[in-house]
Amino acid sequence: MTSFAPARIIALIALVIFASIGQSSIFASENEVLDIGSRRELFVDDYLIDQLNGKATQRLHHPVPREIVIKHEEDWEGTGTGYHSIFKDGDIYRMYYKAWHLDLSNKKLDTGRHPIFCCYAESKDGIHWTKPDLGIHEYKGSKKNNIILYPGQFKSVNMDPGHPAIFKDENPNCPPESRYKAILRILKPLGLLAFQSADGIHWSPMSNKPVITAGAFDSQNLAFWDPVRKEYRAYWRYFSKDHATGLVGTYSGIRAIRTATSKDFIHWGPHTDLTYVDSPPEQLYTNQIKPYHRAPHLLIGFPTRYVERGWTQSMKDLPELEERRVRSSVSDRYGMAITEGLFMASRNATHFKRWNEAFLPPGIERKGTWQYGHQYIGWHLVETKSSLTGGAPDELSLYSTERYWKGKGSCVRRYTLRMDGFVSINAPRDGGELITKPFKFVGNKLSFNFYSSAVGGIKVEIQKADGAVIKGFSLEDCDVLFGNSLDRTITWKEKSDLSKLAGMPIRLRITLDDADLYSIKFE
Repeated sequence: MTSFAPARIIALIALVIFASIGQSSIFASENEVLDIGSRRELFVDDYLIDQLNGKATQRLHHPVPREIVIKHEEDWEGTGTGYHSIFKDGDIYRMYYKAWHLDLSNKKLDTGRHPIFCCYAESKDGIHWTKPDLGIHEYKGSKKNNIILYPGQFKSVNMDPGHPAIFKDENPNCPPESRYKAILRILKPLGLLAFQSADGIHWSPMSNKPVITAGAFDSQNLAFWDPVRKEYRAYWRYFSKDHATGLVGTYSGIRAIRTATSKDFIHWGPHTDLTYVDSPPEQLYTNQIKPYHRAPHLLIGFPTRYVERGWTQSMKDLPELEERRVRSSVSDRYGMAITEGLFMASRNATHFKRWNEAFLPPGIERKGTWQYGHQYIGWHLVETKSSLTGGAPDELSLYSTERYWKGKGSCVRRYTLRMDGFVSINAPRDGGELITKPFKFVGNKLSFNFYSSAVGGIKVEIQKADGAVIKGFSLEDCDVLFGNSLDRTITWKEKSDLSKLAGMPIRLRITLDDADLYSIKFE
């Protein structure tokens, strides 16, 4: 027996060495430590995720349909009204949109009832909207309407008011006369013009020639102030030459998204075409990108996906077949194309994690749905009060089109989502766990935006970067987290102070049991 001891010792040493090598291949080195400071971090990509074990997965969530909040049935609005811009401005919510009417008959599409306008509405709660009489443009002998931009309005430029994306400029150095901005399309020469306003109602051009020219622009082209990168950024429509398709008429390419930056909103740098982590080429009609206000280092977008499914039996079984056939008599794609909302996110503004599953699908079949022009999500989401009483927290509202090209006019439905509720780390009752990548933080406590069932819960273990458990912060020490809260502090034996770990490379091991984790924040 003793003659075999050295061999056993050697084998044991080899096993230890192998285990060490295996562990070092799993756990990152000091040089790979992320620095999240005190930012709120969401799980919309794999930035923080090192491992998902057990039955833990990333789950894409879907907005909940609420009420119709506005109908575009005024004579100067119409069936093609859309491209909504929505934001909260002090005590009011503002909405801007194109007003366009289309009449469809057999083999004919008539857009001549009135020119395309840009109109304005406002709300005190994001739910009940009014259309103020602004007195700017005379329509059929009266200025009692909410039109703010119209063709021929400016002698120096011939702008198109039908593709608006208006925003309030949060640049602290922005002069008062430019507090509200937009980039609007011009056809000759083709490009985007910069516009400004002091009050969001009365507008003037900032230049007499396009400031951006490399694109197609036949969509809602937008720009905004990026508070993290301290620059303006624009996103607009172009047609990719890399993926030829027969779906785009006179264009030889696929509808795609392009971006550029500027320091002054007038002079724009070289453009970059968006790329995606693992998404196939698809027709993207809009982009709806903007910094997420609770985590502005993250840019999130709600592009519209356009797909033609062909005249199959399922297509014929969708709502309003006869009307679909009338649309198809003008152009087959008007009858069989379907649109829906997607979700995507980026940390560098050009490379996005685009979720390939629908974020806002057409929903249950009913009149005015499952058709071309349905589920165009407005730009962007806003916070609104919950309809639940008893102290329920605010929620996110987003807005989407219905009844496109139908009846007297299209309409807008509100949808809601919990704060940060786009994607979660989810595990069922069978359980699962998330192990983060190594990172450093600033702050003295950790809070979660989470949900659990009454029987489920979440526990957190803090480890060193190499995976070793830090004394006092083990799973056994952690007080189980259960409930449904936007901001719950994590405790270990009823203590939450993490100040001694601030600036130190750590990992989190998070176990979930019938629970969802939406975001984390050190503070």
